[in-house]
Amino acid sequence: MSAKPNDMEALFGFFNEIGIISQLSGNAFEKAMPEGMTLAQFSVLNHLGRVGDGWTPHRIARAMQVTKGAMTGTLKHLEGKGLVVITPDATDGRAKRVNITDEGRAMRDACIATIAPMMQALQQDFPAGEIARAVPVLAAVRAWLDERRT
Repeated sequence: MSAKPNDMEALFGFFNEIGIISQLSGNAFEKAMPEGMTLAQFSVLNHLGRVGDGWTPHRIARAMQVTKGAMTGTLKHLEGKGLVVITPDATDGRAKRVNITDEGRAMRDACIATIAPMMQALQQDFPAGEIARAVPVLAAVRAWLDERRT
């Protein structure tokens, strides 16, 4: 069954709004970051902080939808700052594992704290309950897209 033209407009509008929100929030977040921290670096720290560490650089790159080369550069910056430790995989000597350090967790928390004023201002116009109602739909769309990526 194919979508009607109005359905297609609604779907396109949905993804268009998500894209614009991503750009605006990413720019705001990057401006609020502590000196020397990029959004890409924070994204890796946040990912490891949320899902646990011990991931390979390749797996992190795939999760972040970036090339392995781009991820290697980001991880080198994070390692140079003492925010992650990259070690050889115990079972596969060719592979590496990435672990967030205590300093990395503290930096992740500091980055989140820098955006707290914007979140508090957002909450004035959009109560947490309103935002919470949107999360399941967004999470389901993310999972649907994730299952279909190549």
